[in-house]
Amino acid sequence: MNVAVFSTKRYDREFLNAANASAGHRITYFDEPLERETVALAGEYDAVCIFVNDKADAGVLEALSRGKTRLIALRCTGFNNVDLLAAARFGFKVVRVVTYSPYSVAEHAVALLLALNRKIHRAYNRTRDSNFSLEGLMGFDLYGKTVAVVGTGRIGRVFARIMLGFGCEVIGYDKHPSAEFEALGVRYAQPGEIGARADIISLHCPLTPETHHIINADALSRAKRGALMVNTSRGGLLDTEAAIEALKSGQLGGLAIDVYEQEADLFFRDLSSEIISDDVFQRLLAFPNVIVTGHQAFFTQEALSTICETTINSIGEFAAGQPLSNEIMAQAP
Repeated sequence: MNVAVFSTKRYDREFLNAANASAGHRITYFDEPLERETVALAGEYDAVCIFVNDKADAGVLEALSRGKTRLIALRCTGFNNVDLLAAARFGFKVVRVVTYSPYSVAEHAVALLLALNRKIHRAYNRTRDSNFSLEGLMGFDLYGKTVAVVGTGRIGRVFARIMLGFGCEVIGYDKHPSAEFEALGVRYAQPGEIGARADIISLHCPLTPETHHIINADALSRAKRGALMVNTSRGGLLDTEAAIEALKSGQLGGLAIDVYEQEADLFFRDLSSEIISDDVFQRLLAFPNVIVTGHQAFFTQEALSTICETTINSIGEFAAGQPLSNEIMAQAP
């Protein structure tokens, strides 16, 4: 098959080429994201392969349907950037990477939590300037603290296991409770319990209309004062402006994020020589108790290998007319 891959970096090419070595698909790489201004690039390709910040809304899909493309392959787990109803209407099949390495994201969440709590980012900058003062660097023991895991799928469960290893009490929240989560020896929270008891809240749920801004001003006002929050899932789960107000008042004790609501204009690019015009993001970076990484939680050798192998396998299934193991279909409204 002829495949157009959008939003590519050097590492995407390296790992996709390795996965495609035996499959033999004809791959063309585009640095540009898929959006209305670039969709014409895909006109002669049987499949397009996209990432988290590419746009496959109804307008893009309508334009795409005028060409040869019939498969949209997401090389990621989340699919909130694809209008599935429009995809079905225009006759597209949509596949994703259902799972890759839950350890990569869960371990990054733990790394962010440890850095935030023990002020590693601030200590690093100080010692580079030969400042070895400990003032302002005090954290707390994770042992005995209550950790709330919001979203108890594969990544949430791995994160929970790690937190149990630190001696934390772990409680969970998920609209669809998991017996595997409870089998860890933990439990789901009672109504209001996360806000009242959680010292740490870590977000691991997908972004859907229902979970958009699941952490908003109201949720933050009900959180335990001084709690730490980590988000390695999707930026839209957190109302950033509400988080800023909670940080200013001290209601939120610290925030570590690997994702951001408006990240499409920022992440995966080198903007070090430019002025970032996103005032909300700039305000966020001004807080000493905020850590931001640029959507790198997935970024391990193991995860990238699995992502690319799964994507190539899905393209191969489509080319052979086989059932699609990782197909996503629109749910009836």
